[in-house]
Amino acid sequence: MKITVTPDVFKLAQVFTISRGSRTEAKVLTVKIEKDGVTGWGECVPYARYDETLDSVTAEIAGLPTDFTRDELQSLLPAGAARNAVDCALWDLEAKQAGKPVWELAGLPAPGPEITAYTLSLDTPEKMQQQAAENAFRPLLKIKLGTPDDMPRLEAVRAGAPESKIIIDANEGWSAEVYSDLAPHLVRLGVELVEQPLPAGEDDALIGMDRPVPVCADESCHDRTSLPKLKGKYDVVNIKLDKTGGLTEALKLREDALAEGYDVMVGCMVGSSLAMAPATLLAQGVVFTDLDGPLLLAEDRDEPLHFDAAGVHPPRPALWG
Repeated sequence: MKITVTPDVFKLAQVFTISRGSRTEAKVLTVKIEKDGVTGWGECVPYARYDETLDSVTAEIAGLPTDFTRDELQSLLPAGAARNAVDCALWDLEAKQAGKPVWELAGLPAPGPEITAYTLSLDTPEKMQQQAAENAFRPLLKIKLGTPDDMPRLEAVRAGAPESKIIIDANEGWSAEVYSDLAPHLVRLGVELVEQPLPAGEDDALIGMDRPVPVCADESCHDRTSLPKLKGKYDVVNIKLDKTGGLTEALKLREDALAEGYDVMVGCMVGSSLAMAPATLLAQGVVFTDLDGPLLLAEDRDEPLHFDAAGVHPPRPALWG
C-alpha cells in the first residue's frame, strides 16, 4: 500500500474571519492511497486550534506502517486531521475495490441532498448586513460572532435576511456573562442554534444556565470520548471529520450522540469538495448541515460537489466514494 501526501492551497472567494483570526486561502493535505492498481482519495485540514500543522500531520501519516486496515487505523493514529484523510481515502479505496458506493458498504441508506448553512464572515455590522442581504435567498445562514460587541452584528444580519433561519457560531469567543446577556435577544431575533459560546475549558459554566436557544458543542466535542463531558451543558453536537479522525469514528459518534438524546449537526473546516464529500453521507437526516466549504472557495476540485436549491448533493464517484 502506497500513501502519498500532498499539500494543496485553495484561494477563498473573500477574506474569511472568525473570532480567532482571518484567512484568504484554505491550506489542506490531499492523501492518495494506492493498492493493487486502485487509488483512494482523502483530504484533511490541519487546524492550529488543535495544535496541528501541515508538517505535523504529514509526519503523522508518514509514520504509519506500509499496510493496515481501516479498522487497524483507528488505533494507529489519534482522532484528528491525519487519521481523517487516511480513513476517508481507505473508504474510497474500498468502494472502488468492491465496485460499490461507500454508503452501501457502510450500511447507510442511499443519500440525497441536504440543505446546508452558508457562513457569513465576522465583520462590521454594515458589512455583515450587506453579506446577509446578498445571501438572503439562502434558507439557512450561519453567522460568525464571538466578540463582546456582537449585538449590532446580529441585528444587522437579521435586517439583511429577514426570512432566513440563523445559527450563530461564537467560536469560544463569549464569556458566560456575555452569553447570558445575549440569550433573550437570540430568541427575539429567531436564532435557531448557538455553537460553542464559551471556551471548551470553561464550559462548565453552562451547567444549570438557562438555554432558551439550543447550544451546540463544537470545540468541546471531538469523538465518542467527549460525550460524557457534555452532559448538562449542550443540546447538540457538531460532528466534523477532522475532529473525529474520519468517517469511521464519525458514524459511531453520530449513533452514540443520538442514543444519548443529543441532536446532531454535521460541520466542516474550510476545505474543498473532497473534504466535504464523506460528510454528506454523515449529514443525512441531521438537524443542521454546515458543509459550505466549497461555496467559500474561489477554486475547487475538478469534480466539485453540486449545490442547488435542494442543498449539497452527495459526491459523484469521480470525486469520492
